[in-house]
Amino acid sequence: MARRAKKAVSAKPASVNDAASAKLFLNRELSWLEFNSRVLEEARDQTVPLLERLKFLSIVASNLDEFFMVRVAGLKQQLSGNVAETPPDGMTASEQLAAISTRSHAMVVEQYRIWREDVGPRLEQAGVRMLRFAQLTPEQRASFVSYFAREVWPVLTPLAVDPGHPFPILRNRSLNLAILLNKEREKVARRQTIIAVVQVPSVLARIMEVTPAAAPADPAAQPHRLSYVLLEDLIAMQAGELFPGFRVVGCSAFRVTRNFDLSIDEDEADDLLKTIQKELRRRERGSAVRLEIAHDSPPEVVNFLRTALRLENDDVYMVDGPLHLADLVPIAGRDDLRDLKDEPFSPQIVPPLQEYEDIFRVIAQRDILLQHPYESFEDVVEFISEAANDPNVLAIKQTLYRTSADSPIVRSLIRAAENGKQVTAVVELKARFDEAPNILWARTLEDAGVHVVYGLIGLKTHCKVALVVRREGHHIKRYVHLSTGNYNPSTARIYGDLSYFTARDAY
Repeated sequence: MARRAKKAVSAKPASVNDAASAKLFLNRELSWLEFNSRVLEEARDQTVPLLERLKFLSIVASNLDEFFMVRVAGLKQQLSGNVAETPPDGMTASEQLAAISTRSHAMVVEQYRIWREDVGPRLEQAGVRMLRFAQLTPEQRASFVSYFAREVWPVLTPLAVDPGHPFPILRNRSLNLAILLNKEREKVARRQTIIAVVQVPSVLARIMEVTPAAAPADPAAQPHRLSYVLLEDLIAMQAGELFPGFRVVGCSAFRVTRNFDLSIDEDEADDLLKTIQKELRRRERGSAVRLEIAHDSPPEVVNFLRTALRLENDDVYMVDGPLHLADLVPIAGRDDLRDLKDEPFSPQIVPPLQEYEDIFRVIAQRDILLQHPYESFEDVVEFISEAANDPNVLAIKQTLYRTSADSPIVRSLIRAAENGKQVTAVVELKARFDEAPNILWARTLEDAGVHVVYGLIGLKTHCKVALVVRREGHHIKRYVHLSTGNYNPSTARIYGDLSYFTARDAY
C-alpha cells in the first residue's frame, strides 16, 4: 500500500556523524536493482539451457514492471509532494531517481543486447525464429491478412490525436502503436503530420505461430521447428486499412508503465472492499512513470509521447527488440522444445508422509518440516482436503494472501463449508497486484458459507497459517500448518519456502 505523502518538512543539514552513518547503509531501491541484475546474469550464462535463459530475460522485464509501478512511482510521489525526509542511507528522492535511471537504463541495454546477440540468434540456430512480415511467403502473408480482417480488425480502436481529440488515457502496461499519418490528397508543401494511437489488444495472443511454408523460399535454408510473428507487426503492416484517406508515414511500438500502487486511508474507509475496488479501477490510469518505445522511433514521436505522458527524458527507454520480453514466455512452455529446457524436477515426499491412511494421525505422532520446492507441496493440499472431508473435523481457520487461479485450497474450503464445518478465511485484500483475484476468491467463499475476514485495518496480514479443529474421542485436538510461502501449488514448485505441521499442545 502506498504510504500517504508526509507533509513537507525543512531539511536539516546533515551532521558529520549522520553522513558517516549513511555510508553504512545500502539504498533499498538500488539494492533491489542489483538483485534484478543477478537474475540478468542467469540469462547471460551460456551454460544455462536456452529457454531457461529466455525465461530469465522475461523475469527481468516483469520485475522491472513492478519496480517502476511501485518503487519508482513512490519516489516520484515523494518528489512532487516535497517530502524532505530521507531514508537511513541519506539519499533524497531526486538522488535516488537519478541513480535508478542510470542503473535501469544500463540494465535494459544489457538485457536487449543478450537477446539480440545471444539468445535470439541461438534460438534461431535451434530452429525457433521470430520473423518480420517481409520474411514470410506470399501464402503466409495472405493467411495473416485474412486473420487480421477476421479476428483483429473488429477489436481495434484507432484514435487520432489532434486539437479536437486529446491524447487518450492508455491503460497501464498496455502495448500500443504510434502511427504517423499524412493526408494523401494534400499538397506536399501543406501536408501536416498527424499522430494516431492504436492499442494492441491484450485479449489476443501477442505471439502468433506461422504455418510452415510448403517449401523453403531458399532451398539451402535449414528447416525450422517453429516460427512466430508479433501481433503488433501484423497491425503495423495493415495500419493503412485503419485510416482510409491517409498515408502511413511511420509506425512505432510503445508501452506505458503507470503508478499502480493503492493509496487508501483505511481509517476513513467505511467499506474496505468497496474502497479497494474503486482504487483498482483508478490505478489503471495512474500517472505515467515510464515510457518504453522502439529504438528506431522518429524523435517527433518520442517527444510527442513523452510530453503527452508528462515524463522526463530519463523516463524514456529506447528498446532495440520486442517490447516486454516477458510476453515471449509461451515459447518456453512448449513441450516439443524440451531439449532446450532444464530437466523436469520432481519434488520428494518426506518419509513420514510417503504412506499413510490418515494425515492427522501422522502429524499427531511427530512434527513435520518440509522444504519447498525440494519437498512436495501436495501434502499441504492434502491436509486441507482431508480436513474438508473428515467428519471429525469441526472447524478450519486459514489465512489466504496469494493463491493460484484454480486453487485446490479454496475448493477444499468451499467443500468444507458445504459439509457443515465452521470455516473462516482471512483473505488479505491488500496483497499487492493480487487485490482483484482476492476479491473474487472472497466472494466465492462467502457464497459457499465461509466466514470471510478482509484483513485487519492498519495491518497487512502476510502470515500463512491453517488451523484444523478436530474431535478425537472425548477431546478436541488442534492441527496447525505454518508456512513462509503462499498457499499456491504453482509457486510452491519454484520458490524456496518452509512448511511446518504440528499438533503439539501449547507449552
